Amino acid sequence: MLRVAIVGTGGIAHEHMRSYLTLKDRAQVVALVDIIPGKARRFMEEFGLSCDTYEDHRDILPRQDIDLVDVCTPPYVHAQISINALRSGKNVVCEKPMAASLEECDAMLKARDESGKLLSIIAQNRFRKPIRDLKALLDSGIAGRVCHAQIDSFWWRDHCYYDLWWRGTWEKEGGGCTLNHAVHHIDMLGWMMGLPDRVTSVLANTNHDNAEVEDLSVSVMEYPGALATVTASVVHHGEDQKLVFQCEKARISAPYDVFASISQPNGFPLKVSDEAFEKKAADYLASLPPLRYEHHTGQLDNVLTAIEKGEKPAITGEDGRRTIELITAIYKAGSVRKPVEFPLKPEDPFYTVEGIRAGVPHFYEKTVSVMEQAGEMTFGSDLGEKEKKR
Repeated sequence: MLRVAIVGTGGIAHEHMRSYLTLKDRAQVVALVDIIPGKARRFMEEFGLSCDTYEDHRDILPRQDIDLVDVCTPPYVHAQISINALRSGKNVVCEKPMAASLEECDAMLKARDESGKLLSIIAQNRFRKPIRDLKALLDSGIAGRVCHAQIDSFWWRDHCYYDLWWRGTWEKEGGGCTLNHAVHHIDMLGWMMGLPDRVTSVLANTNHDNAEVEDLSVSVMEYPGALATVTASVVHHGEDQKLVFQCEKARISAPYDVFASISQPNGFPLKVSDEAFEKKAADYLASLPPLRYEHHTGQLDNVLTAIEKGEKPAITGEDGRRTIELITAIYKAGSVRKPVEFPLKPEDPFYTVEGIRAGVPHFYEKTVSVMEQAGEMTFGSDLGEKEKKR
């Protein structure tokens, strides 16, 4: 039985807790931490737990009975909490985004290497069947090489979303929709295509005048022989999120959809899809093993297994860092209004938190700060299979 401490008991911690309850034969939550007085205790009572509660994560560091620290705090303290936990001899799973800068990511990786402990960064969408299937199809080569990737990270958040105390500032949230919402889809792009050669971006705040950060960004990423367009938004009603890969032989996407054009003698397409290709793709996906768990439960199951077996987790600190490098490049390109090339080096001003804060636009001033908000969290599109249209 692995013993877990959750640091930060806000909305996302509830998803983690439900996962640990599903995995209750292998994991037990023995400590909760939240800086807001009484919040950890309310969380404990909500889930019917019997554990210790704290207001400072440093109070759990001397405990030798904690195997895993689960960091569910706002992004600006991800790095320090993770580093402290690793140095105290504890494994760490940290919510997205990994950190607020590449410098912090590298410090986390150094602490992991020096401690010999596990570090995994949450990217739960990789444990969803539509995303697993999309990645498998791309890797199989069935559709040929990618020509264009369309990443639509469309979310909607009302004006009051940025009233919460840590949101809407470069200091505490670390960024806007690109860092905290599109992080999911940018992680998936990096997982499927790696780092591009360069990126060009535009940042804007179009509908949230109580936030310093962007609520919309549009980027073009240049890969050898391919382009990717990435839109990050919290102004899109309906949250129609998708990943579409136009490949040599077919279009494949999540929500799952396949279309393979058939050419006429003059090069123009027929209006129907190649059914033989569709069957080939469907047969390949049918041969893949089923997923026992999905979402956060799938990833936390993988983390627990990695600790138990002494293996690397499926999503490592390097994976989390790559996503931050992509996002940092978007922020730099949108701030300096010039294309940015990869990789970003330590001497780059945007490598540090201080450099990012000094270089990015501050669109508005945050005018309201509330400690807690009512309501449930939503997680966007389920990325399920689209209804076929012929």
